[in-house]
Amino acid sequence: MKPEDYVEQVIAIAVEAGLAIKDIYLKGSFDKEIKADNTPVTSADLAAHEIITSALNRLTPGIPVLSEEDADIPLSERAEWQRYWLVDPLDGTGEFIAGSGDFSVIIALVEHNRPIMGIVYVPMTEVIYYAIAGLGAYKRSSKGELRISSRQLTNADTPSLRLAVSRRQDPHSVLKLFNQSRHCELIVLGGAALKSCLVAEGRADCYVRIGPTGEWDTGAAQIIIEEAGGQVMDLELQPLSYNERETLENPNFIVVGSTHLPWDELLISE
Repeated sequence: MKPEDYVEQVIAIAVEAGLAIKDIYLKGSFDKEIKADNTPVTSADLAAHEIITSALNRLTPGIPVLSEEDADIPLSERAEWQRYWLVDPLDGTGEFIAGSGDFSVIIALVEHNRPIMGIVYVPMTEVIYYAIAGLGAYKRSSKGELRISSRQLTNADTPSLRLAVSRRQDPHSVLKLFNQSRHCELIVLGGAALKSCLVAEGRADCYVRIGPTGEWDTGAAQIIIEEAGGQVMDLELQPLSYNERETLENPNFIVVGSTHLPWDELLISE
């Protein structure tokens, strides 16, 4: 099967998980624990994990599923995977707990260590972002569906940059990474995938993430931003890798909308 043959079924799975998350969120009653990596997990994360993994196993029984909530799989086993599902059942658990509504469901299909399909579903707005390699990136909402593109700035026409930043991150930790000759406008939003999708649809120019994330945080966002015309890179401006290391933790990274800007000059080397 080609990714486009089952994208609608995977979108439906993401929506089903999102509805379960939304129901728990609106009731305001959920269990919370701190995992071994010192990050929170809630009963909503676990409920979405069960829905997604069970549904994907039924849909594609021959394709493994790697979820944030079941990621203790050694590289020796994962290295055998030519294709697998990469899932964050609830991206933005901190936002869920804080009650901001800025969280999403993420499902990516990775083939030969590169994401080839990605879905980001936003339960509280019912917006869907998705992309398939070679077929473009799209946003689906109550207003319909449209193909999205990132803002293709050039150095000459860019007096300022619009930076997507987290509510839970000190903006100065991001601003200090940029050459101060360039004015930066901050756009505050929760959830890593949501900020990446802002870049993909041209509402922000870049998003820098400082601090730990997993490969499940970026897989779907990466194919969406690439199909929209941008890139996801580490701070050395190298592409992120998938399923090639024992650790599943990402380096610090930047999501950029325009490939025409001299990011090596805009970023200050530390």
